[in-house]
Amino acid sequence: MASESNHNSVAAQLAGTDLSNLFGVIDRDNVHGLNLTVPEDAKEIIKPWNEREDDTKYLESGVDDQLILHVPFTQNVRVKSIILKVGRGEVAPRQLKIFANRPTIVDFSEAETLKPNLNISLLEGETTVVEYPMRVAAFASVHSLSLFFGDSVGGELSRLYYVGFKGDMRFVKREANSLLEVPAPNAADAPLTDRASHRVSGQQTTAR
Repeated sequence: MASESNHNSVAAQLAGTDLSNLFGVIDRDNVHGLNLTVPEDAKEIIKPWNEREDDTKYLESGVDDQLILHVPFTQNVRVKSIILKVGRGEVAPRQLKIFANRPTIVDFSEAETLKPNLNISLLEGETTVVEYPMRVAAFASVHSLSLFFGDSVGGELSRLYYVGFKGDMRFVKREANSLLEVPAPNAADAPLTDRASHRVSGQQTTAR
């Protein structure tokens, strides 16, 4: 029990409610996806950190186990990690491809043929949120991400409970239609990927 408590404490520190949590700059109303059982559910899994373990709201794929979630941001951000809580058992997706700054949402034919900015093998059997480091250089100035989930354990359905991001803002808004660039605080300090996610020893992330 003590070990579980320590684990939860570390997770909270890694993705807390400070400025490194990017929830506040996600354009939640414009989050949408493809092959969703209920299209309106797309934004429901973009939750505040304190709701990350809430299982009452979730997203499911439709006709098969593949789904695409498109997440726009209200301003350019540097994304250091993605934080996920996925379904368990048969509905757990095992693969995630991430595409940055696509002018339109990636469709399934594109997702199968385009080279993603990052290809992640998701951990199986997790019952809580898991943080996956991202190559900061590839996601240094991001205004949108398209997330392609698939290869579920059962091969028929994928389910997601929570999607979040950690990083920092590249710009702050001075006025409408006017952006002021500011240096990211402590950008040269130890990056998140060095502090990594919990259970990193069992995690496999591959960039192709």
